[in-house]
Amino acid sequence: MARKAIFITGGGSGIGRATARHFAARGWFVGIADVNSAGIDETAALLPEGASSRHVMDVRDRDQWKAALDNFAKAGGGRLDVLFNNAGIGSGGQFIDMAPEEADRLIAINFGGVVNGVYMALPLLRATPGSTILNTGSASGFYGVGGLAVYSATKFAVRGLTEALEIEFAKHGIKVRSLMPGFIDTPILDQVSADSNEPARGRLSAAGFEISPVERVAEAAWEAVHGTKVHVTVGKMAKRLSRLSRFFPGLIAKQSKKVDGLGTAGH
Repeated sequence: MARKAIFITGGGSGIGRATARHFAARGWFVGIADVNSAGIDETAALLPEGASSRHVMDVRDRDQWKAALDNFAKAGGGRLDVLFNNAGIGSGGQFIDMAPEEADRLIAINFGGVVNGVYMALPLLRATPGSTILNTGSASGFYGVGGLAVYSATKFAVRGLTEALEIEFAKHGIKVRSLMPGFIDTPILDQVSADSNEPARGRLSAAGFEISPVERVAEAAWEAVHGTKVHVTVGKMAKRLSRLSRFFPGLIAKQSKKVDGLGTAGH
């Protein structure tokens, strides 16, 4: 029996790298895709010899998707058991301070990249019995987060697409799942927003928020692929937001406004 194969976007760091290691350790062939060639090489060096293929690509470009998947299929024996749409960027700050061009970039990568991946991978997915599409969402896809408005909106879109395609693709034998993590220990947390000189990591820790290790997300990816839940939460905050968004959305809004400073003089 041919070994199973997973194609991971954003595989050059963070969640993608941890997931590549997790699946490769269990005998899977891994396609590592990223815009960062050096990052791909670093991930590949952590995997068993002959367990991966490398693909430098931008998820916004469908021609690059096609070329990467064609090469992946040749290297991996023609299988695509899991398409892991993981590539994404984080950009925060108040909406009125964000340049429209940055909003466009967030939408094109975080949501458009997922849509492109599904379209371009469908032939391989349909040809592989029991295949799965796994999308990286976020706890901010349960309820909009102040200071992350556009990012949060892209994750709502990923969540909606996941739910709809899980219904549509059932008749084609393709499962569709999403990961919904809270704050994860990745390079995104080292970024500095326009309204603060301190990286997000320090501000979150000071506020008492849990930051989950990236390995936990990789474990959740394995659980998502082999389980029955459409959305797999990661971390206490994500689980709490999932519950509150269903039963007490007003409470989330009230607490979030306090954190964001809305409703006070000068705003």
